[in-house]
Amino acid sequence: MPVAVLLSTVELHAEDAAFPALFDQRERIAQPDLSGVVRLRFLTTVDFPPFNFIDSQGKLTGFHIDLIRAVCAELKIEAKCQVQAIAYNQLQEALASGQGEAVIAGVAVTPELRRTFTFSRPILQLPARFATRTDGPQSLAQLVDKPVGVIKGSAHEAMFGAFFPQITAKPFDNRMDMLEGLKSGAVNAVFSDALQLSFWLASREADGCCRFTDGPYFSERFLGEGLSVMVKNDDALLAQAIDHALTVLSRDGRLQDIYRRYFPIGLY
Repeated sequence: MPVAVLLSTVELHAEDAAFPALFDQRERIAQPDLSGVVRLRFLTTVDFPPFNFIDSQGKLTGFHIDLIRAVCAELKIEAKCQVQAIAYNQLQEALASGQGEAVIAGVAVTPELRRTFTFSRPILQLPARFATRTDGPQSLAQLVDKPVGVIKGSAHEAMFGAFFPQITAKPFDNRMDMLEGLKSGAVNAVFSDALQLSFWLASREADGCCRFTDGPYFSERFLGEGLSVMVKNDDALLAQAIDHALTVLSRDGRLQDIYRRYFPIGLY
């Protein structure tokens, strides 16, 4: 199931949200008739864990794969659904040429792509967050007089300057140096992508040094719309069907269950 997910909110700061509501719980999107669909091929990749990857038994798995199964089950077309893994740089051409009907692989939504493709409603939001040392500041207020690490030239550096002009940024040349600076105490906090931070915090490399503090923070301006499914512009029926399934999965908690399965340290 195609996923290039994203967020419709322009700028949002949600405190202690286990999983942000992506859909209005009162909204109902009609399920279109898919009886004429011969097959539904979802194009993805194998190298974007935890979204899609090859497991220890050699099977393609991940958040996207489980979501595809859930969408197809909700639409009652499991027998027609297929998943095909190809190289990331081939996804757009493969979809445009009819080698598949949908892409779910973390493709960023851009105005240029919207001229050729249609994107589903949000599936997952990718916020920015602070990570701090466990023996350091534990609230935003405690960071005011302490430099915060950011990656030089990144969207997160720009977002940090716009959101927190009262806090001094300490730019690092790359992510590895920034995280080492946090672990060593060169900085007491960093501000970066919550997804990457979550897996570093759980890693042996971090060795329990640090944790999330405050946030999460969202900004369509700086971070884009998020992750969603991509289909061709002339396939409005499929786009509506996917939106219908995602709305139901969000409302009954199945989308949240899939999220918790692959993100043991929550992004939110």
